[in-house]
Amino acid sequence: MVEFAPADCASRPIHIVAEEVLGDWLATQSATVQAWLTTTGFKAGLGQLALLPGDDGGVGAAVLGYGTSKARARSRFGMATSLPAGDWHYQTDLTGDALDEVVLAWLLAQYRFDRYRSTDKEQPRLKVPAGVDAARLLAMAEGEYLTRDLINTPANDMGPQELEDAFCKLADRHGANVQVTRGDDLLAQNLPMIHAVGRASPRAPRLLDMRWGDAGPQVVLVGKGVCFDTGGLDIKPPASMLLMKKDMGGAATVLGLAHMIMALGLRLRLRVLVPAVENAIAGSAMRPGDILTSRKGLTVEVNNTDAEGRLVLADALALADEGETDLVISMATLTGAARVAVGPDLAPFFTDDEGFASALSTAGMQARDPVWRLPLWPGYEAMIEPGIADLDNAPAGGFAGASTAALFLRRFVDNPAYVHFDIYGHQPTAAPARPKGGAGQGARAILAALPQMLGKDL
Repeated sequence: MVEFAPADCASRPIHIVAEEVLGDWLATQSATVQAWLTTTGFKAGLGQLALLPGDDGGVGAAVLGYGTSKARARSRFGMATSLPAGDWHYQTDLTGDALDEVVLAWLLAQYRFDRYRSTDKEQPRLKVPAGVDAARLLAMAEGEYLTRDLINTPANDMGPQELEDAFCKLADRHGANVQVTRGDDLLAQNLPMIHAVGRASPRAPRLLDMRWGDAGPQVVLVGKGVCFDTGGLDIKPPASMLLMKKDMGGAATVLGLAHMIMALGLRLRLRVLVPAVENAIAGSAMRPGDILTSRKGLTVEVNNTDAEGRLVLADALALADEGETDLVISMATLTGAARVAVGPDLAPFFTDDEGFASALSTAGMQARDPVWRLPLWPGYEAMIEPGIADLDNAPAGGFAGASTAALFLRRFVDNPAYVHFDIYGHQPTAAPARPKGGAGQGARAILAALPQMLGKDL
């Protein structure tokens, strides 16, 4: 649970000091504090923490380095750090976005995944500084916590049914409506590729459909919910399966974003579509060379059963595109090519809309949720056309894998107001405010960019 300390509680100060003003700040402190920080080598580097002794022999205060402007520009949430349990408040001249950032960093740094390992360790709490929109920051932190929890949960406890349970729990919390189509009903409802990918698992495939809001622009979020990916008959090697519990990271991220939108009561109509499946191996599994007919009517040659994510997304996107929508966004842990291109820190996205691209890039930097546009290069369209069918789910050659996957998905969305995110959904090593494990990417950038993307104050 993420929360702030009560406003009226006793708390200890955290002095935030930039490297360039350390000398001036020290001159205002007692001789004891000056001697202590000098002796302990405190330089106010970004994220450097010094605890100051209190009169009672305990910890009386903390000093947190704010570094230099150059260091801050290179780091996401470099302020976050560990502090002793208890209640704290920031002692700082920071205001506006800078203050919001250090408060959000605090909230995100308190995350712990303790479902399988109990701990009695008490977490520190922070008072809400004056001038901070506490509700907005809490909504963003809670959405990120939800995303991390879902991704971190192993597949034995996070299959299609458990993802459905989390989906419905979120809908109930915010008064949203849910419709679920399971198993062979997917065929009856013309969602054949979702069925084809998930039919080999004893855990039935399904499409989760949530609707919220009754006024404003229509936004549809589509998240890839492959709860575990063996690769199918084109089986992955063991090392490549180790992180496949995170292959529902797109679904987890859109649920986190949906929470932010609903918790903040944005004036829009929200629809969330999640194809929830397990790509398993059995006699009923789809085969390399199979040709599937999609909801949209396009035929797809399955040249690799490990390129299943784009298949389930295609049917969900076709469904999203059938109604009147102002914006469609898909999020998926889709290609290794995206990781090779930009690494784990950046969330690459694809769109034909220059305004969307500019809004997302700017918002991502402001929200410390960096995103990076990759090309929907029309010259690569021929690479996804196999000749025997309309589309190829896994073009040979390995070139431009992220772009060809995005081009594949775009074939199922006629609405030009479409953005696709190819995220990683995992933090490989612990960093400030980002513990190792499941991680949301792009959600805060989208939240911040929505008013500009929709041309409306939300």
